[in-house]
Amino acid sequence: MAVIGAILGDIAGSQFEFNRPENLDYKHCELFTNRCSYTDDMIMTLAVKKAILADADFTKTMREVGQPYPYSGYGGRFYEWMYGENPKPYNSFGNGSAMRVSPVGWYFDSLEETINVAEETAVVTHNHPEGIKGAQATASAIYLARKGKSKEYIRSFITDNFGYDLNRCCDDIRCDYKFDESCQGTVPEALIAFLESRSFEDAIRLAVSLGGDSDTLACITGGIAEAFYRYRIPYGIRSKVLSLLDDDLRRIVKEFIDARREWFIHPRWEEDGESISIVVSEPSKEEVEKLKTESVRLILNSLNSETDEKKVSSQKLAHN
Repeated sequence: MAVIGAILGDIAGSQFEFNRPENLDYKHCELFTNRCSYTDDMIMTLAVKKAILADADFTKTMREVGQPYPYSGYGGRFYEWMYGENPKPYNSFGNGSAMRVSPVGWYFDSLEETINVAEETAVVTHNHPEGIKGAQATASAIYLARKGKSKEYIRSFITDNFGYDLNRCCDDIRCDYKFDESCQGTVPEALIAFLESRSFEDAIRLAVSLGGDSDTLACITGGIAEAFYRYRIPYGIRSKVLSLLDDDLRRIVKEFIDARREWFIHPRWEEDGESISIVVSEPSKEEVEKLKTESVRLILNSLNSETDEKKVSSQKLAHN
């Protein structure tokens, strides 16, 4: 599901942001525990998604979506922008521009438009060249991944066009990596975690293994990895994530599914009950009509079930 990868990364990384064990067994640790929660990364990702769907102003939509969540982890200057009377860009090169941009990489039909809109999402706050570059590089990687480009192609494109050094490995980075909230100190590392990975889950594990701003690292990595390992995130994980969202945030996810239903069709299925496709290309229009959107119905049921349960509970309380 588009941008679920970014949300998964944010939630998985949240437990390690300020509390990462020195000798974390990142290959086997539990990714989703009671210490996990969604953060500003996810909230702003959904805000960008909502603005794109409605063709709305990014500043207005980000503030409307974000203001109900004052304790989600906003940085100092972003907090002032979120709640101040006259929000203006503040020349930031922080990684906030990259963490929220994943819907752009999914939604648009050309690389040029993807890069241009990525800049639009960044400059409302992060109008420093490095802040813009971080958003554009992340959105470009997602776009190229969902279009079926190889990892080496993505590596070369990002290096040639954005100047990031991607010829490192996670083992080398992990040795002396420190908490870094800048785009230039987060986006390359997140990309390297994706490039080195062998699966979506492996990408998230590599991202959190690096330390630093782990929720944002994993959010960026997850957005790219989902596009590359398309259809290969088990529904059990997706359902877990959706269950952590409140009704307003879950509604934004549902709106995106309704707007781009063809993305959620799995052309073929494996036999283990995991509903994971073995085909990573987009289905044709004929396939979309023929398959009757089995995967969409499963996700929509997950989205609606908790809301229905709350309605029943409210009715019982009112009756009592």
